[in-house]
Amino acid sequence: MNLSEFLDHVNRGKPIGGGTDLHRFMHDAAQDALRTVAALNAGYHTPEEVRALLSRLTGRTVDETVTVFPPFYCEFGKNLHLGPGVFINMGCRFQDTGGIRIGAGSLIGHGCTLTTLNHAIDPARRADMVPAPVVIGRSVWLGAAVTVVPGVTIGDGAIVGAGAVVTKDVPANTIVAGVPARVIRPTGFDAAPR
Repeated sequence: MNLSEFLDHVNRGKPIGGGTDLHRFMHDAAQDALRTVAALNAGYHTPEEVRALLSRLTGRTVDETVTVFPPFYCEFGKNLHLGPGVFINMGCRFQDTGGIRIGAGSLIGHGCTLTTLNHAIDPARRADMVPAPVVIGRSVWLGAAVTVVPGVTIGDGAIVGAGAVVTKDVPANTIVAGVPARVIRPTGFDAAPR
């Protein structure tokens, strides 16, 4: 099992069986991610150093316009894609094994949680995980302490109110809030291209 095979499997939405080679690969990869995250969260780093650690975490160069304020937590890293101009505030938790894509110019508020794995419903298979990506469009703003569950897409220009739990797709250029998040109104603006 290698990273390419693993990503091909999860990006097709196929389950990760508990105790399988896929499961063991995921746990081994998590150890690498946790070492990088520990380095990121250990004391002050310049913005350039933060981006270098994020590049190590994701396995690809992070654009010089990306800003992350630690602490930042991520359990896999290699299925996290950050567009240019993304800003991630302190205390965010990303479970990216199932895939997280954040579009250009999006802002992620303090303490947001993005999750991409569900466990199997059957108690006999509870260790199995089902991946589903989180996709955040361009120029999106997630307020503080937002939770986004697996399989959700948030459209370009949307705003998610603080503390919301997003359980279904959010249309572009709308404001949603609440638990579960519901559409409040349109933003009145189209997402600016970045």
